[in-house]
Amino acid sequence: MFEVYITKAAKYLPNEAISNDEMESYLGLINDTASKARRIILRNNKIASRYYAVDKTGKSTHNNAELTRNAIVQLFDEEFTPQDVEVLSCGTSTPDIFLPSHAAMVHGLLKNKSVELNSSTGVCCAGMNSLKFGFLSVRSGNSNNAICTGSEKVSTWLIAQKYKNEVDNLKNLEEQPIIAFKKDFLRWMLSDGAGALLLENKPKGEISLKIEWMEAYSYAFELETCMYAGGDKLENGDIKPWSEYEPEQLLNESVFAIKQDVKLLDEFILTKGADSMKEAMDKNKIVSDDIDYFIPHVSSNFFVEGLKKGLHEKGIGMSDEKWFMNLSRVGNVGSASIYLALEELMNSGNLKKGQHILLSVPESGRFSFAYAYLTVC
Repeated sequence: MFEVYITKAAKYLPNEAISNDEMESYLGLINDTASKARRIILRNNKIASRYYAVDKTGKSTHNNAELTRNAIVQLFDEEFTPQDVEVLSCGTSTPDIFLPSHAAMVHGLLKNKSVELNSSTGVCCAGMNSLKFGFLSVRSGNSNNAICTGSEKVSTWLIAQKYKNEVDNLKNLEEQPIIAFKKDFLRWMLSDGAGALLLENKPKGEISLKIEWMEAYSYAFELETCMYAGGDKLENGDIKPWSEYEPEQLLNESVFAIKQDVKLLDEFILTKGADSMKEAMDKNKIVSDDIDYFIPHVSSNFFVEGLKKGLHEKGIGMSDEKWFMNLSRVGNVGSASIYLALEELMNSGNLKKGQHILLSVPESGRFSFAYAYLTVC
């Protein structure tokens, strides 16, 4: 087995940072009415700025594959060129198209040479799953290097025009034309961007991060779906897929909108997160004192205090100075978030050799959790 090192990290955040007061000028007003939930949600998530790959008319400036390519190309230099890439592993929740895969579309933009591809789907853990594929490929000796990415282009999923048919349908039914909170909620939570990591079997440069281990857990065997798109939830908890709807229902019911069951989220995301992190740390025989930096992906600052409490109750809590987060500055970028935070820390100049970093990523889709433990070298 070979050692695996993150030798370089890069990011791409499209256009200019967008403040809270500017959001509706980009996403638009549903039914020409300002969202009543927006200020409450933003007050809780404490996101102050984020990035959209759209302009104020709702027109795209980049697609997901382009965002990903723009992050990847920053990994290249004279020592490592596009012709040196062996594996391209890309994770996203929001691919531009169903088929071909997201990784194939990114590879098409790189125009370098034949490489091995992997596309990881899901929600926030898609980025960690893409990282694990690259990690295992290099660790096994199957490849000498891998580029792994996490990216999202969610803004065009959230623009007001996408909900027009549903609102018109509600009006026809003489109901109050307000979309469900499970849909409006996520309009003020999610944003666009991409991160990329270069994995190699030897350290390089002033700072490299050795991947000691990665662990992942799913609770789908006992918990129903929480965050979903391309279907809707039935009373019994099952998901009715888009392919079983009549064509007009797809628009009238905003079937492709991203939705979240916030009651399920509140009930399980923290408890299962603490349980799985405790299991991962015990399995790999590390304790809180071994960790110098803790990078948790959290969708909202609302969950931070609860997560701290849950970890302390499990005996794995960490002091505040160990926590590293950039949620308020770059927003919740789903599968890209952990890449964006690690890139910022890795390029901060603050890391010292011998330090350890724990990455923690929850996914509310059907409650999955992923972890990685890194050593600075």
